Amino acid sequence: MEEVTVDLNTLRRRLEVERKSLMERLKTSVRPVDKRPESACGKEGEAASDTFELEKHLALENRVRDLLAEVEHALRKFELGTYGLCDVCGQPIEPARLEALPQANLCLNCKAQEEGRKKHVASRRENSRETEAYVRYSIADEDYDSL
Repeated sequence: MEEVTVDLNTLRRRLEVERKSLMERLKTSVRPVDKRPESACGKEGEAASDTFELEKHLALENRVRDLLAEVEHALRKFELGTYGLCDVCGQPIEPARLEALPQANLCLNCKAQEEGRKKHVASRRENSRETEAYVRYSIADEDYDSL
């Protein structure tokens, strides 16, 4: 396997350019709540469409903010002299990973463990919702049967 070397100055410049780009996107971001002609679905359909567009816009804006936070964290690590080290285990992050994702703050091993925990939590949350729905409907059925 060929060893990949990275130029830290190049990665830092890439992060700085990305930070500037993300900040510009946030600054020029306009929320989609303008008046427009009434839709065929009437005011309710228009309101639903507006709500959907606003939620989509907010989700995208939050993603840009998250990316900006990751980039700024990486730039702070440059200042502290810890850039390229995993935030969890302290081991060096693979050069190929940094080349592909300069704001990476976890080595592949720790990232895989984090993703596994996220999937486990999401699975437990889903099971909890299913149990809650089952209990709610069971109680409703009992109430209905007692009538």
